[in-house]
Amino acid sequence: MDLGLDGQVAVVTGASKGIGLAIATALVAEGAFVVAGARSSSEGLDALTAGGKAVAVSVDLGTVDGPGRLVDAALAEHGRLDVLVNNVGFVTPRTTGFLLVTDDQWAQSITLNLLAAVRTTRAALPAMLTAGRGSIVNTASVNATLPDPTVIDYGAAKAALVNLTKALSKEFGPHGIRVNSISPGPVATDLWLGTGGVAETLAATAGETPGAVADQAAAQAVTGRFTRPEEVADLALFLAGDRVSGNVTGVNMVIDGGFTTETH
Repeated sequence: MDLGLDGQVAVVTGASKGIGLAIATALVAEGAFVVAGARSSSEGLDALTAGGKAVAVSVDLGTVDGPGRLVDAALAEHGRLDVLVNNVGFVTPRTTGFLLVTDDQWAQSITLNLLAAVRTTRAALPAMLTAGRGSIVNTASVNATLPDPTVIDYGAAKAALVNLTKALSKEFGPHGIRVNSISPGPVATDLWLGTGGVAETLAATAGETPGAVADQAAAQAVTGRFTRPEEVADLALFLAGDRVSGNVTGVNMVIDGGFTTETH
């Protein structure tokens, strides 16, 4: 199905690996021009940019001016911005409990999981307002509505991101700009399964193997598996394009294989 993304200009943050790289790759496959923001490149991002439909911008999205420089690069390259995917994020399991989570750790989580999206959106909106259209997709998490003490700072920041999404959709919907969020459960990326990832960190505390921890997490989904990054990317593209979701805004779409069971 044509999603209406052919020829569109998209900015994707945290695009060097995992969900961000999958989204950037899927956008290019749909004919979009992608400006991919990340602190450093990767083999996958290098391969994507070699095709000529994507450019990589080296930028620290945790800084005050980094998001603005990324958007400026996109506007300088293409003169407009149609889609923004705020994907950059960060999580470290807090295995020693709430009382030992420091202010610096809280600040890092809030900066990368919330303020990076605030700043990138603030930089992107003027161009979208001038055009009278645009689509913003924020990558949140099931932990936005599934509190977990082992990711307490991450979950709080993602809850704020979902709230931000809804508020922005109300303010800018009348101007032709849609704002939605996606809340994945465990996804088969390095964030969960790689060296130093969630599975390895939790395993070290519990005296188990990372594989066993990952298997336990997968078993909590009714599908019995982790979500694939490409599946999150497909959902992001559905929300990004106007062809099938042109009147969808202010929603938080969960993709977790039935990991969460509560209804809202």
